[in-house]
Amino acid sequence: MDLDPTEMKKVANRLKRAQGQLAAVVRMVDEGADCVDVVTQLSAVSKALDRAGFAVISTGLKQCLADGENGDGDMEKLEKLFLSFA
Repeated sequence: MDLDPTEMKKVANRLKRAQGQLAAVVRMVDEGADCVDVVTQLSAVSKALDRAGFAVISTGLKQCLADGENGDGDMEKLEKLFLSFA
């Protein structure tokens, strides 16, 4: 399954932002930042990664349905991926 390049560019941008957030969290830990601040930023990174994953899965699901490729194998794979984020 080939995913829409436009949608994947958005996902890549989201992942790059999450990467920057994670680097900031590492700096915070190295510098001994307040625990509450570190956990808050970790939560933001986690949500950004989850959103990127959901975007990939939803794009794949939309494409399978639009292309008529909704064979049981593809749908089962997408369902398992989706549930891995739940």
